[in-house]
Amino acid sequence: MSHFFIKKIKFPPNRILLVTLISLYVLLITVSCKHKSLNYITYYNRVNEIDSIYRFERDALETIKQYKKLFKEYPPRNQERIQEFETFITLSDRYHKDFGEKKTLYKFIPLIAPYGNAYKKYLPLFKKYDIDSMEVKENIADWKKNLDKRLVDSFSVAMLRDQEKRHIDTAVQAKNVRKNAELLSWTFKNYGFPSVQKIGTMPMHTLLTHMNESKQYYPIIRTKLIDYVKSGDCPPLSYAMMFDSYHVNVEKGNTTYGYNSFTAIMDSVQINRNRKSIGLPSLKHSDRIRQDFMAELKTK
Repeated sequence: MSHFFIKKIKFPPNRILLVTLISLYVLLITVSCKHKSLNYITYYNRVNEIDSIYRFERDALETIKQYKKLFKEYPPRNQERIQEFETFITLSDRYHKDFGEKKTLYKFIPLIAPYGNAYKKYLPLFKKYDIDSMEVKENIADWKKNLDKRLVDSFSVAMLRDQEKRHIDTAVQAKNVRKNAELLSWTFKNYGFPSVQKIGTMPMHTLLTHMNESKQYYPIIRTKLIDYVKSGDCPPLSYAMMFDSYHVNVEKGNTTYGYNSFTAIMDSVQINRNRKSIGLPSLKHSDRIRQDFMAELKTK
């Protein structure tokens, strides 16, 4: 029997240090590049593709397979009406496919925590995987404690201020828009986007839409907002509604993303391109999502 002996290579101390530093540097660069590459517009477009498989092709197994790949790459969102993470979990459970069980369900809790008693719908599923209702409630309570109280209070006031004498007193309306625009600008600088995970559920779509009335702050807010769409903090819908509101009401142009009911859609092909550029589903797909949502409401 042959014996092989590998002679150990001994590096001098300074060589060992150099090799270690280079290895750490390469690791940091790799992690940094991976983090920077997470553009959520790509994520949203992948969700739209997978959701089409689910809604139009009714292929549940392919839907599960594609979502599983996506959520390995991106921390999940659970967008209003699409609810991609919920769909992945419930379909996987129904078809007895591995979805990560307790580990994944713990990730799901913060995504449903902002919506009041919505968690109750999922209690049988949590129980099935040995997470009892008390534990779910405790997780939600911990989530609420971690909200930024200063931001919650500030935006609670902002939402009330946004509606004060709107369409009744233009001077008060203009003053309130300016105050809310200043609050948004300050929040962007100090906290980033005031997402649901920071302040809970508030009518942010409406507040942002009214920013078109601020000549001073609108360009700044619009520029920052697209960055927050890319980072996954701001839903594409919020950006689209704000942009369309400005483009139609202030610039007197046509709708860009199809979110202004007062102007006709002249070029649906171009609008679908515009929608895809920020991660929104096509007009046809959005209409199907709306139909499914309304049908579900009727069954409740």
